[in-house]
Amino acid sequence: MLQNVAAVVLDGVNPFELAVVCEVFGIDRSDDGLPVYDFAVASAEGPVLNTRAGYSMNVAHGLERLEEADLIAVPAGARYGSRDFPPELLEALRRGVERGARVLSVCSGVFVLAAAGLLDDRRCAVHWHDADQLALAYPRLTVEPDVLYVDEDPVITSAGTAAGIDACLHIVRKEQGPEVANKIARRMVVPPHRDGGQAQYIERPLPRSHGDTVAEVLVWMERHLDEEVTVEQLAARAHMSPRTFARRFQQETGTTPYRWILRQRVLLAQRLLEGTDETVDAIAWRAGFGNAAALRHQFVQAIGTTPNAYRRTFRGPEAAA
Repeated sequence: MLQNVAAVVLDGVNPFELAVVCEVFGIDRSDDGLPVYDFAVASAEGPVLNTRAGYSMNVAHGLERLEEADLIAVPAGARYGSRDFPPELLEALRRGVERGARVLSVCSGVFVLAAAGLLDDRRCAVHWHDADQLALAYPRLTVEPDVLYVDEDPVITSAGTAAGIDACLHIVRKEQGPEVANKIARRMVVPPHRDGGQAQYIERPLPRSHGDTVAEVLVWMERHLDEEVTVEQLAARAHMSPRTFARRFQQETGTTPYRWILRQRVLLAQRLLEGTDETVDAIAWRAGFGNAAALRHQFVQAIGTTPNAYRRTFRGPEAAA
């Protein structure tokens, strides 16, 4: 049973990510019939720490507080992707897992768990901005770049910032049931479970050509997204055989013509959903999907949510569908 929770912090801790853990596990909500956790914040680097927001904080507990925790949470902090972590902290995290505790990272706190070796041969989540850096630094782990959190019990990792709320509520739901998690979510005025993943928030610049061979064709493709085109037609514009064109396209853009134009169509649909009141049917036609059903299928595949849900997220619930 989840009863004892500790958040361990380092110099440069992000206040919001720390506050997420404090809000879910550190608030007494017994007046609502909710469980009260034995919660504490522990420092890995002395009693006085600086936060990333520019103010300092006094921390009463040191690493010894982790020894009794059922859940150890590691919030994000400044430069976690490039700094060294105290060996005593890494050892305390490993001991916690060995004795049966869970560990949770929020956003870049995942770098601490990776440094401790707790993510070797495991999947994990991280803020999309840090996904490549994490995968490069720790090749034994598998980054899931599009999800809000990953549960590889006893190691739970969450993506950027507010995804920590999703992961914390998931742990509560898993340990104490959906009723408790839903009540905590209502008190926090957040959804108990969010649809989709962080793919809908990722900025993905379209791969550009690294050469001149297909550059003019790319410009033409961008201007004719609503038209169905074949590799043969594109190759003819580039004055090449289809086979040579496909090879050159892959070399210069890093992807295939089909995937390139599909991604561009999804990006156009995102812009139209965010910035216009056009119907989903109209957007599907303008973006080259033909109909709303086809747009929805490809949008869910690429973004992890539906066009209507995406529009509500970025324009509010009153936005026209």
